[in-house]
Amino acid sequence: MYHPLEAFIGLRYLRAKRQNHFISFISLISMLGIALGITTLITVISVMNGFEKELRARILGSISHATVSAVDAPLSDWGDVIEELEADPQVIAAAPFTEEGVWLQARGSNGAFLRGVDPALEPKVSEFSERMLAGRITDLVEGEYGIILGVSLASRLRVSPGDKITVIAPKLKASPFGANPQMRRFTLVGVFELGEFEADSALALVHMADAAKLLRMPAGTVGGIRLKLQDMDRAWIVAQELGDRLEGRYRVRDWTQERGNLFQAVKTEKTVMWVILSLIIAVAAFNIISMLVMVVTDKQSDIAILKTMGARAGTIMRIFIVQGSLIGVIGTALGVVGGILLAQNISAVVPVLESLFGFSLFPADIYYITDLPSDLQSSDVVKFALMSLGMSLLSTLYPAWRASRTHPAEALRYE
Repeated sequence: MYHPLEAFIGLRYLRAKRQNHFISFISLISMLGIALGITTLITVISVMNGFEKELRARILGSISHATVSAVDAPLSDWGDVIEELEADPQVIAAAPFTEEGVWLQARGSNGAFLRGVDPALEPKVSEFSERMLAGRITDLVEGEYGIILGVSLASRLRVSPGDKITVIAPKLKASPFGANPQMRRFTLVGVFELGEFEADSALALVHMADAAKLLRMPAGTVGGIRLKLQDMDRAWIVAQELGDRLEGRYRVRDWTQERGNLFQAVKTEKTVMWVILSLIIAVAAFNIISMLVMVVTDKQSDIAILKTMGARAGTIMRIFIVQGSLIGVIGTALGVVGGILLAQNISAVVPVLESLFGFSLFPADIYYITDLPSDLQSSDVVKFALMSLGMSLLSTLYPAWRASRTHPAEALRYE
């Protein structure tokens, strides 16, 4: 069987039992360091991907992918606008809404955002109907003044279904005693839990007709239209296209303009973690340099003999490049396998660690996300593996070049 000379000698050096056990120890440390770095990097980035995915799903359960609103006044022709928007293949569904900041009073008091919705259309653009703890979104009936609260908001007001809640709107109403704020008593008909702080603690849903009466809006008008898109990652592009199609008659905003800073912060954290954890791989790669330099020093006579037999400088370089690269390949392979296994089973590993050490990583009374989500992406695995192999290969160049510069006469002078 044909074996290239460089690969044959490089493999032999790697497998050989050296008299200098320190070199073998450094080789093992380099291999394990690369494996540990890749495993940690894949696991941490997968967990951060999982957090980003979970956070995005929960936030976009309460806000829309995009919203359309009139420039200076409430929408009066919203039915025609919805038909025009739903004709676009990138729009899955559309629903009208009205939103305003209000003050709620019951056994407690708290500020909130009052959102008027159409119970028939709202489930098409949000997840409220799927996240109801009590009642249904269809319990919001025009003229009955029902209200649905987030679970944290209901807890602060100390109310349960059937209780009365006074909603005070920032609209003034003339009376014999002067101007008074507009207010109305609503009946709590449901409670939802989206697992997103702002929605659960500061959002109240009512029928859009009841909201219009409370806010003294013209009959048949709404504040805007919420859209659900085919691809939320392209929301800003679709929003621009819809704005152009509507010819400036309406204002179109996408979700990145409302919550984009939050996801940008998550992306920045992922980049920082990637840089920090990459240093583990870099340190292991530098160990390859130390190991190969010691091997070159230890194998001076072998190199000199090979050169006297006609081996060229390039052949000598490739021998040590093969030896160092194999350490990187083995370490990377072990790290990829370990990282994939750990990232896919992190949700099962965390409970074991919590029971073993007697602590809770994400207490339910503090965090909305109480488990450790993981989203393993093949592109990340490939990227980290290639980075590790690249660092390992670069680490072999200097020691290999130094070996190729060995002069046979000087190396064999004292042999």
